[in-house]
Amino acid sequence: MKEQEINRYWKRVINTMNDGLMIVGTDGSIIMVNEAFEQLTGYTSDEVLGRPCTLLKCDACERALNQEHGGWCALFDHEQDIKRRCLVMKKDGTYLPVLKNASILKDEKGVPLGSVETLTDISEIDRLDEEICQLSRQLDRDGDFHGIIGKSPVIQNVFDIIQKAAQSDAPVIIYGESGTGKELVARAIHLLGKRKEAPFIQFNCAALNEALLESELFGHIKGAFTGAYRHRLGRFEAANGGNIFLDEIGDAPLSIQVKLLRILETKQFERVGDHRPVSVDVRIITATNKNLEEMIARKEFREDFFFRINVIPIHLPPLRHRAEDIPQLVNAFIRRLQTRTGKNITGLTREAMELFMAYHWPGNVRELKSALEYAFVIGEQGSISLEALPPQLLKKERMREMEPFVADYGDHGEKNALIDALRQSNGNQSQAARLLGISRVTVWNRMRKYGIDLKRVMTT
Repeated sequence: MKEQEINRYWKRVINTMNDGLMIVGTDGSIIMVNEAFEQLTGYTSDEVLGRPCTLLKCDACERALNQEHGGWCALFDHEQDIKRRCLVMKKDGTYLPVLKNASILKDEKGVPLGSVETLTDISEIDRLDEEICQLSRQLDRDGDFHGIIGKSPVIQNVFDIIQKAAQSDAPVIIYGESGTGKELVARAIHLLGKRKEAPFIQFNCAALNEALLESELFGHIKGAFTGAYRHRLGRFEAANGGNIFLDEIGDAPLSIQVKLLRILETKQFERVGDHRPVSVDVRIITATNKNLEEMIARKEFREDFFFRINVIPIHLPPLRHRAEDIPQLVNAFIRRLQTRTGKNITGLTREAMELFMAYHWPGNVRELKSALEYAFVIGEQGSISLEALPPQLLKKERMREMEPFVADYGDHGEKNALIDALRQSNGNQSQAARLLGISRVTVWNRMRKYGIDLKRVMTT
């Protein structure tokens, strides 16, 4: 094909590109754009031709402007190509993450005529990166229901509520003690719902102070405050079309609650340092381990915000209320630890399992998992014994279970009371434990403490 014919079709050629293309003059005005540019930014060519390229508010480009020479782009001073990730502002005010490539166009004498810039949409790459990060945290989580392990009636009821909640777009709030698996519930709602192909963004409201929290949630524009050198995409904008999970919502400051309430009511928010409203379509899922109604009474939580997020409440039971799930949890975590460590640890001894069943588990499933991880470090092979469990686990259980024991017999009568119970039960430690109202593990520990020989007890 001759050069003249190629030149005749060059517009058609550039309009086949998936990347946005923009040609900018030396004065910074836009000379030409292709169709992909129009689709990416929402601007038509008529709306941008002749206007300054700063219309896009690209945070990377703003740093390249040479303010000493009337905004002349430093690209023309250094004559170096630019390749950067940045955020550009679309016509509707939302940010678009792009990979920008910019290069100078020169005439035959080397005099700059302008620049050619391409914009590659990397929003999907950013979304996948976030999804990979979240999935990597889920790799060691398996179970009956999206990583939530259990067959007890109380947890099965939770599964039913999750499935029904997933079919709605109404706000969900998850109540539960620390370590009960609130994050897993939020993810299950996302994966079971109609937004499962869209982003799932997680954020802990207790992680940052008020100023940083606002910037993280809603984003900011360049120059909004000291240190804001670039635009920042907020979590709500990143979650557009999907679900956002706000953990520890009870720790959100009152000023943030006001802004969240506005999103729930109008589906709009403003970035820090900007007064232009940004529209989002986001389903909000919250979680807390606090009593929000008590906080409302103390004026620490807004009542109007509470009513807006408390549409579909899900109450996660503590592990002590579903102890029948403990063996299944133990087996699941041991299988994972076997794969991770390569150790041939097969399970718990009878005494260790009895302790697990009787223990109060204030840290819930998270504490149980940590106890097994400790045991895999201490133990080498075979079954996990009491000696391989965390010392604080044994200490806490002894203190809790010995309270009624000491109250009945006094500290000095503890040994005699145990001997009497063993004699009454004919040496059966489980029956002795029932007589004393404690666990068999505590009986075993007290026998070790006082050096009680069961054969000698039964013959004297």
